[in-house]
Amino acid sequence: MSIGLLKHALEILKQESRHRTPTRVNQWFKWLAPGLLIKRWLFISAIGVVFVGLGLATWSNLTPIFYLSELIRAFLRTLTQLIPNYVSGPIAVLTGILLILWGQTRSLGAITEVLMPEGNGELVDRLMTHRRLHRGPKIVVLGGGTGLSTLLRGLKTYSANITAIVTVADDGGSSGRLRREIGVLPPGDIRNCLAALADEEKLITELFQYRFRAGDGLVGHSFGNLFLTVMSEVTGDLERAIAASSSVLAVRGQVLPSTLSDMRLWAELTDGRRIEGESHITEANGKIRRIGCTPANPPALPKALQAIEEADFIIIGPGSLYTSIVPNLLVPEITEAITRSQVPRVYVCNIMTQPGETDGFTVSDHIRTIDEVCGGQLFDVVLVQKTSPSAQSMIRYAQESSHPVYFDREAVRQLGRRAILANVMDEDEQGLVRHSSDRLARVLLRWYSRISGL
Repeated sequence: MSIGLLKHALEILKQESRHRTPTRVNQWFKWLAPGLLIKRWLFISAIGVVFVGLGLATWSNLTPIFYLSELIRAFLRTLTQLIPNYVSGPIAVLTGILLILWGQTRSLGAITEVLMPEGNGELVDRLMTHRRLHRGPKIVVLGGGTGLSTLLRGLKTYSANITAIVTVADDGGSSGRLRREIGVLPPGDIRNCLAALADEEKLITELFQYRFRAGDGLVGHSFGNLFLTVMSEVTGDLERAIAASSSVLAVRGQVLPSTLSDMRLWAELTDGRRIEGESHITEANGKIRRIGCTPANPPALPKALQAIEEADFIIIGPGSLYTSIVPNLLVPEITEAITRSQVPRVYVCNIMTQPGETDGFTVSDHIRTIDEVCGGQLFDVVLVQKTSPSAQSMIRYAQESSHPVYFDREAVRQLGRRAILANVMDEDEQGLVRHSSDRLARVLLRWYSRISGL
């Protein structure tokens, strides 16, 4: 019985070593991958060692080097007399290789232990990912709400050169209260984007979305909004607060407000009413005829303009048309910078209509609205959901007077736009329809690579 157990244990150890060895070899070969900037520095270090040796030899007139070489020759002569050179040579080479591998493994292990104390993954994998992400395209995304943070969550796996330009027109909920009581710009959409781009996204999202259920004056406030408000007070303004928060949260890319002006939306409805405030526009349950902001023509954040000018790829949306997308486009310098840009520009259309905002809208209606606000054509391509939601989702949304955005192909073509049709939708068990972070980012980057010839 004991012999059988011993054989079984030896067999398991043999299998494990078989699996472990190729993995370790693969990890070592990864260090030779191009683009890590490791091999060149090791080679330069080796050349430095040679020069140090030559310098010492020259400085000492070769005397110590001569005696050292004679001592080594005598030792090797004696060794080859005792053990033939065809045996001692390979043994010495093998011993040297093992010592080098052992030393390098222990060195890298010590570095990994400091840089990655959690111990999940290899340092070379982390380094390769870092290099790949920082060589990704410079992507600028405009929007707000949950749609923008959903897209950012997917894009950050392809590039670390992301700039999210976010609306600051929100005046409802916790953001609205902070805006009225303290006078800060609304941090809600910025909070969502920072959480989406953070390395520890799940934990940061849970932390930032946490809402206080008790406490005088705290009830209803989210921790993320309070965090950004305090950072604004400490650093002096929202721009510096976002930069400091991005550093603390290890954010990939940057999040920028479209303007630092105290921007407030207004809308004129077809029934003659004029609605003030972003949160009141959708509650009015009317058809929007015209939309604007106070103050008119707010100045853009210079960093946002710079990001657009340097961008390789510009994405507009997804998000609520009038309360997430349009507020950014009411900043004239933003629209002018996008119009001047010669890089690929795409608009991600919503999957469902939004009651009180885009009732009965088709894809061409969304495009036409953006064109009217901007006074021209801002993008050439629109991304449209290819398939319809399930019957369960359709029933759920119909109860809220919401329906899939109809793709009127001919009208879109007449507006001078090309369309990308793809399945970028996610449905949960309750029938809630959202864009899929992974699929949406993959489709957009694949299209960009094809257009750019990458």
